[in-house]
Amino acid sequence: MRKILITLICAVLLSSCGSSMVVDGTEYETRGLLTYEERPKEIRYEPIIGNVIWGVILIETVIAPIYFFGFSMYEPVGKVDK
Repeated sequence: MRKILITLICAVLLSSCGSSMVVDGTEYETRGLLTYEERPKEIRYEPIIGNVIWGVILIETVIAPIYFFGFSMYEPVGKVDK
């Protein structure tokens, strides 16, 4: 029972997901290594540490790292300061 509880707590603490952001009426989605070049230059993106950790932990599944690293590694955090 104790191992299950510790595993559940670790899973909750490490869970992460990126969220989209609306700036000036336009919604900006999360980006990954496969879609990073298509990002708008006026929006600042930062890495999602939880998704990077989950991609490394689940590297043996093949599908999870493709999703995390390819499509959901960076999330929009605001406009670029000029």
